[in-house]
Amino acid sequence: MKLGIVGLPNVGKSTLFNSLTKAGAESANYPFCTIDPNVGVVTVPDKRLDVLGEMYHTKKIVPAAIEFVDIAGLVKGASKGEGLGNQFLANIREVDAIVHVVRCFEDSNIVHVDGNIDPLRDIETINLELVFSDLEILERRIAKTTKVARNDKVAAKELELLERIKAHLEDNKMAKSFTTDDEDEQEWLGSYNLLTAKPVIFAANVTEDDLADDGASNAGVQAVREYAAQEDCEVFVVCAQIEQEIAELDDEEKKMFLEDLGLEESGLEKLIKASYHLLGLISYLTAGEPEVRAWTITRGTKAPQAAGKIHTDFERGFIRAEVVSYDDLMACGTHAAAKEKGLVRLEGKDYVVQDGDIILFRFNV
Repeated sequence: MKLGIVGLPNVGKSTLFNSLTKAGAESANYPFCTIDPNVGVVTVPDKRLDVLGEMYHTKKIVPAAIEFVDIAGLVKGASKGEGLGNQFLANIREVDAIVHVVRCFEDSNIVHVDGNIDPLRDIETINLELVFSDLEILERRIAKTTKVARNDKVAAKELELLERIKAHLEDNKMAKSFTTDDEDEQEWLGSYNLLTAKPVIFAANVTEDDLADDGASNAGVQAVREYAAQEDCEVFVVCAQIEQEIAELDDEEKKMFLEDLGLEESGLEKLIKASYHLLGLISYLTAGEPEVRAWTITRGTKAPQAAGKIHTDFERGFIRAEVVSYDDLMACGTHAAAKEKGLVRLEGKDYVVQDGDIILFRFNV
């Protein structure tokens, strides 16, 4: 999974990225301090892996991973080359989802690019640049398709779709709210890789004081939540400054620090939960003495396709899956006890893998 962190300059975007990834890249109090997109890989916290590691006396634990891309601050006119322009819009095209950091805090020492704090205006600024960039992509595609549409029914059908999507965006709507039941149209729409079609998670960046009630008393956070509810987006409240402090601590110190603040989880954990929920992702597990590992799949994935995540041969030669749920295994204490109670099942090609399934795949190539 690849998440792109975007936002206006000086909203706390690079501070959040650095704390999430512990990358330690330089961030500064002026626009465009991020010259190239920084990339960091973060492991997904999953307590189940440590428990299984002890149970199986495993040599290696491999958690799932998320790749974060820190993309330079966008400004009005980015789609026309303002600021650092189109190269950063191109970087966003490569990600699975967008984490949009929105400034919901006042601080006279940190200059806002527009002079004052207004989360909804900031969201609209970024959205407009994404829309303008998508319209440019569509216009180029329309020009190309028009040339062949006169003598080609398929091209004529695609051209009609392109015009509808263009009108949708010109009506100040995002591509992700554009719907079609036609399979050809769905495939074409996916191939355009439109920025406004990507799922969005809003990170409402607040002060430490606003963390205690999860931003409930912060008018900016409430405005972001109301907007996100209308647009089917996720929101989580974070204090990038606190996350930066947490990033320097070991696990035990981090736990104590969060408890002192009255928090149950870090910003990273909130973000991971939000991204898994938004993208419809779950993890299944494989466990044994050589290795315990988490594998990320889309909810609804069937056993052969889940096996293909490990190796294409597993999917091609799939015979069956030996499955036990994590909760059942914990209740029984050992794999053998779970098997004795009939909780270890043999599942075929139509089995839909569930979160927390511990699976051994049988295959033959």
